[in-house]
Amino acid sequence: MKHGKAITIDGRYGEGGGQVLRTALTLSALFAVPLHIHHIRGNRKKPGLRPQHLTGVRALARITGAGVEGATVDSCELVFEPGTITEGNYSFQIGTAGSTGLVLQTIIPVLLFGKTPSQIQVTGGTHVPLSPSFHYLEAIFAPTLKKMGGAVSFEIEQWGWYPKGGGSVISKIDNTQGLTPVCLSDRGKLLDLNILSAVSNLPLSIAERQRDQALKRVGHLGLGPGIRIEDAPSRGQGTVVFIAAQFEGSTGGFTSLGTQGKSAEAVADDACNQFSSFLDSKGVIDVHLADQLVLYMALARGRSTLITQPMTDHLLTNVWVIEQFAPVKFNVDQKVGKIAVNGIGFQ
Repeated sequence: MKHGKAITIDGRYGEGGGQVLRTALTLSALFAVPLHIHHIRGNRKKPGLRPQHLTGVRALARITGAGVEGATVDSCELVFEPGTITEGNYSFQIGTAGSTGLVLQTIIPVLLFGKTPSQIQVTGGTHVPLSPSFHYLEAIFAPTLKKMGGAVSFEIEQWGWYPKGGGSVISKIDNTQGLTPVCLSDRGKLLDLNILSAVSNLPLSIAERQRDQALKRVGHLGLGPGIRIEDAPSRGQGTVVFIAAQFEGSTGGFTSLGTQGKSAEAVADDACNQFSSFLDSKGVIDVHLADQLVLYMALARGRSTLITQPMTDHLLTNVWVIEQFAPVKFNVDQKVGKIAVNGIGFQ
């Protein structure tokens, strides 16, 4: 570990978005290394800290007793000097429809290595664009992390859609004595599909149309997928189709959100198109899970491998940030979508 001296990160590197900040904050807190990050989200149309990112900063500052400079909306520079991790029950409010999943993504690795279990409640968006939905975290991320020795559960109290937000998610995080490596290099046969079609404050017939179109699209697979329709409690309006695919050697999750003017059938088609593209690829896990797993692979004891396609700039940027903090070197084969690393056995 690179103890003591502050690590400086250029937020414009690679993909240059919020993931650079989130990963850097997490590793700064875990390794107790000061962080100086400049040009935060420098490659975005509207750079700097948004409320969602600021919530992550403040959450980890509270959990670690960190000293912080630059923690304001639109700030493009931040100094974060973490103290000691303190487990417990915490509640954080984003105040917008910012992603609860991305805030939790920042916090969970830190509290996994606490001495006692913790519970986190985050209020904001639970099903919003460009972020893992609640159901993705619950059905895809949590079971995969459990195989590595990280026990995390998720519960939704209220759904939050863009732009009203107001959704509430509770995550319970058990402490781990260390993570084990994972090998995700053989997808195997498709075993099972589960499809969720949900609406909030809209006619249930929309969810039924989404369901019917999704069933039509996957019918040729002959699986008889599990189907769930939900009229979800929320302050706002929204629709979603979420497909969870269980393979012999992995899982994949595919989310499509409704927007004004987008038909129920188009919402279902988007999720099914994502699923079909994954089936046609040689990826073992979807790109969103790969984004989330590389950090845990670096922290596990031993060699971990995953295959994902296509390999995104987002993923490669995340790998780079991890290498700035941890004494690891990822082996990346972009042609086949393979990433491998010898983890440090962090405790």
